[in-house]
Formats: sequence, structure tokens, C-alpha cells
Amino acid sequence: MTENASLPQPVAPRNFEAAPAGADGKLALNMLYFARALRDVGLPVGPGATLDALAAVEAAGFSTREDFRVLLHAVFVKKREQTLIFDQVFDTIWQYRGLIEKLIAMMSPQARPDKAPPKAPAGAARLDEAINKAKPKQETQPPDLEFDARLTMSAQEILQRKDFAQMTAAEIARARQLIEKLVMPLDAHKTRRFAPDLHGERIDPRRAFRRSLSGGAIDLFYRARMQKPPPVTALLDISGSMAEYSRLILHFLHALGEKRRVSTFLFGTRLTNVTRSLQRRDPDEALERCSKDVPDWSGGTRIGGSLHRFNREWSRRVLGQGAIVLLFTDGLEREGLEELAPEMERLHKSCRRLVWLNPLLRFDAFEPRASGLRAMLPHVDDFRPIHNLHSMSELCAALAGKGGMAREPREWLRATG
Repeated sequence: MTENASLPQPVAPRNFEAAPAGADGKLALNMLYFARALRDVGLPVGPGATLDALAAVEAAGFSTREDFRVLLHAVFVKKREQTLIFDQVFDTIWQYRGLIEKLIAMMSPQARPDKAPPKAPAGAARLDEAINKAKPKQETQPPDLEFDARLTMSAQEILQRKDFAQMTAAEIARARQLIEKLVMPLDAHKTRRFAPDLHGERIDPRRAFRRSLSGGAIDLFYRARMQKPPPVTALLDISGSMAEYSRLILHFLHALGEKRRVSTFLFGTRLTNVTRSLQRRDPDEALERCSKDVPDWSGGTRIGGSLHRFNREWSRRVLGQGAIVLLFTDGLEREGLEELAPEMERLHKSCRRLVWLNPLLRFDAFEPRASGLRAMLPHVDDFRPIHNLHSMSELCAALAGKGGMAREPREWLRATG
């Protein structure tokens, strides 16, 4: 933004002291409200960061709104994914007419704050909740008398079925705790290897002969086939259309990785292996390392190209021992449609079971009319929604063999012609 950048002019939010940063010392108070709003929407902001922001503003000064935003961004934002929320809070908190002009006039009188301000973008739901939580909303008209089914449900039941994209910061934190407590699938199957077993179906001659060398009668030992859960390979779409779901899905994969071997790949415009990063014991640390490893978070998507690279470079390494593939994507592919179907077919033939998790299935009127969806559906074993905690629980039950398919994948194609 240049020196002649315009400023938004909506009315200031509640509980915000819109006063100039002059001798009355309102800059510190306004900065305190800004830091508090950032903390309420989920950013780790403490009193030390607030003092650092005040010191940075006083030491560096600024002549444009963008300079002021960059100063605060450098102090308060620690991760790439926090930038979107920071920008929304900044545009909402510092939107009072003339406030930043007064700051600029005090620190840099040569600035020109006389341009017509544009309309500010709307904040997210959790931003509005954080700013206006002190005062209850007043209804301007009598509420309609209608029955609300949520009155018959507990708060946890409501949270189980609430869409991840509609959750507030507090609900997201609670959802992470519930994901860690999910009952993970118990789908152990027999392998080709044997292990000692008192009631095994086969005699273990090696152990029996070794014991006979010490003298005396030969004692028989038995062995049975080992049982272990199959490995899981997760391919997670992190494009812009999946951004609201990808982080909670990563929490689910982190919890699943504590029970079995999970290989995780993220793809947008390229494919990135984040298996080692996700193996950190602390989930927040694991997700932070994943964010640093991925340069194309919330960007475009190339499903066909990403699957081609996975099939060529990784499928033989991670799809052995009857692996299950979980494909998390909405299937909205616009480029490379000619290679999408062959790569899906190859992936399907390389694993024991291919499960496609699509958040678009949360809509009752969903129909697979997009070309990418129709190219992928013939090559999956299961087609399920993944948009709330309840759908995650159903996925765990399905992997454990306790839940059937709601609808056979190819029926979706026959229904739409």
C-alpha cells in the first residue's frame, strides 16, 4: 500500500476506546484492546507482545496504514496461518474513522489522510464473538416463536455435528480435545509372520529343539500368526477450498498415528511428505512443523499431478502390507483432468482399500456433476463426508469394520446420469 492509501470507515466495535494517541495515552489502551481481541480469536498473544508492539510503534514510526499493519504483524504473528486472522482483526479494530489518521499526523505530519475510505471486509464469526462478547446483542424485533431442536441436545452433541468451517475459536479448541479422545479403529488382521503363542495352531520347532539341548524331554512350543493393524496413508488436500478443514483433519491424523503407522502427504499445487513432522508428540508442534514444510498452503490445487508424483515416487514405499489410503479432497480439479482418472485407477490398484473423504457431502443436495468428481468416483471403495466430529467418528467405525457405506460410490454417478 502506498502513502496515498485510503482507510476504512465503518463504526468502531463495541468496547473499543477510539481516541487519539496523544498526551492522554490512549494508544496504549487501544493497543491493549487489539492484543486482547487477537488472543480471544486464538493467537498466542501475551502482555510482553503488547509492550513490544508499543515499543516498535514508538521507535520505528509510520507514515501509512500499511506501515502500521506491518509493524504490528511483525510482533504479533508467529506462524504463516495466523496472517489471515490477524488481518481480519486489524481491519475491524482499527477501522474507527480518523483514528489512524491522528496517529499518522502525530508521528508523520506529511501523510495525506484525506482520501475517501473504502468499505471494510467482513470479519469471521469468531472475530465478531471475540470483540462483542462483553455486551449481549440486543434484539431489534421480537423473536419468532419456533421450536429449536438444539434445546433437546447437549452442548457436546451440538459440537459433534457442527461444521468445522462454522466453529468459533473456543469450539475449535474443544474439538481438538475430542479428536484426541476418539476411539480409533481396531482392525488388526493376521500377517504372514509368526510369534510365540501358548495356544497357537503351529508347533515352533526351533524353540523346541533349542530347549531339548539342555537335556530332558522335549517340550513343545507353539506359535501363531501376528496380528497388527494395517498401515494408513493419508493424502490431504490443503488448497483454499479445503483450508477450513485441513488443520482439524491433521489433528485427527496425529491422533491416529499414535495407534498405528500413518504416512501423511499434503498436496496443493505440489506434493509434500510431512510424515516425520506429524510424528511429534505435541500436536501443536507437529502442525507448526507441517506448516513450515509446506510452501503452497491455501493455494491452488492439482490433484492429478500430485497423484502422479505419489504413484511414481511413494506408492511402493508406503502402500505395502495391505495399506489403507484416505484421500481428503473436495475433488474440484480444473487442470490435468486427462491424467486424473488413470492416476486414481493406479492408486486404487496399489492399496487394499481407497476411502475418499469429501466435505462437500455435508450438503443434502450434493451431486457429482464436476468433471473431477466424475473421474475419481469409479476408482474408490468408499465415499464419505468429513466435515464434523460425528463424521470422524463414523470414519473410525468404518475402518474398524463396524460401519457400512451410506451409499455405494458408483451409485452417485448413476443417479446423475
